[in-house]
Amino acid sequence: MSLHVTSATYMEDYKVAVTFNDGKRGIVDLSAILCGPVFAPLQDRSMFMRFRLDEELHTIVWLNGADLAPEYLYFLAFADDPSLRRQFKKWDYTA
Repeated sequence: MSLHVTSATYMEDYKVAVTFNDGKRGIVDLSAILCGPVFAPLQDRSMFMRFRLDEELHTIVWLNGADLAPEYLYFLAFADDPSLRRQFKKWDYTA
């Protein structure tokens, strides 16, 4: 099964509540990744808040073209879940 973000809602600061097509829901804090030419502009919270769910990419995207893989959002939301460690390792994400 390919992982998709099915809904995303701005929470506060740089946090987004996300729901995935496997039914899992979590909150991702994206404050640590807001650097570099693509993501640094999203430090402006008014710009950060203006993401949308892209139906083709199945993830959240911003007006400046920034997007994040659904698997990475899943990892950020559930990195502390020991039952998912094998999957995260398969995706090459480690906590």
